[in-house]
Amino acid sequence: MYFDDIEYVELCVGDAAAASGFYTDSLGFTRVAEGGPETGLVGRRSVLLQQGTLRLLLTQGLAADDAASVFVERHGDGVRDIALRTKDALAAFGHVTQRGAQPLREPVTGKDGAGKRMLQATVAAMGDVVHSLIQSDAVPGTFLPPGLVARQAPITLDGAHFSGLDHLAICLEPGTLDETVRFYQHVFGFRQSHQEVVHTHASGMNSKVVQSPSARIVLPLQEPLSRENPGQIGEFLRRHGGPGVQHLALLTTDIVGCVRQLQQHLPFLEIPARYYERLESRLGALDFDLVPLQQLGILVDRDEWGTLLQTFTRSVHPRQTLFFEAIQRQEARGFGGANIRALFEAVERDYARVQA
Repeated sequence: MYFDDIEYVELCVGDAAAASGFYTDSLGFTRVAEGGPETGLVGRRSVLLQQGTLRLLLTQGLAADDAASVFVERHGDGVRDIALRTKDALAAFGHVTQRGAQPLREPVTGKDGAGKRMLQATVAAMGDVVHSLIQSDAVPGTFLPPGLVARQAPITLDGAHFSGLDHLAICLEPGTLDETVRFYQHVFGFRQSHQEVVHTHASGMNSKVVQSPSARIVLPLQEPLSRENPGQIGEFLRRHGGPGVQHLALLTTDIVGCVRQLQQHLPFLEIPARYYERLESRLGALDFDLVPLQQLGILVDRDEWGTLLQTFTRSVHPRQTLFFEAIQRQEARGFGGANIRALFEAVERDYARVQA
């Protein structure tokens, strides 16, 4: 197994300081490290954020031809790099490129921001999204990208909304889902774990989930069912300018308390009352209070292992693309199959609201 976990998720942004303020003030992240030309980070300014085990690297290009600047020009702020942790980056790079991954950066040995030995390479994923392959002598979860300097304040989980990353959902062009699934299976050694097909009166989507053998790297992949009526997936593709990460699902152990706090800063999708009226007939007797879930727009599902609670923010992105999911797993391993239609329709209503 070459890939153990996600080392960090890099978002290219137009203004690293402003983006950092959003993620710390609205989503509860902590600034871990920063870098720019003054720290040896050439042509860029970056801020590393952490919450639980999830690390977000916000990168702003300082020149128009920098890769981060080019990404933002094409797509707006968004996820460019899902960086994968590996024990042997050289072997991993050789393996994935021999199996068809496009090499973007050959393996380079150097020092990370803390002076520890590291090796990094980069390959293409889908659209303008890439995977850096990172091998580091740092303790897992403490890696500092080169050119960044750690802040002095200690990292604490006290008061954190989220414990880590559950998954990243990716929108694909119509007709490319199966080939992307095969790519992750053949090239990265992932397996397909779930599939859902959603039909609405106007559109629909096909979704398949791929994940690493460790189950710590989880990517739901989704495409429109129709080119003629591509729906909210097609709307994302149009606004984003091609395939990309639609949302980050963030794990919490207390979704009710979490959403109550987040609602002070972020809008959430509205769920119709009829969803909750039908919930007990679908799931059977409920062993929790439904009132706060309905008040907060939290959806409920069960699988053979346990219960899943989830909800989505509205997008506050200027292009109405990237948004976030709050998810609580009470032993559940699925992705809310019975909720996917309700969530799909809620996102479509939100797009219609924005266009009105």
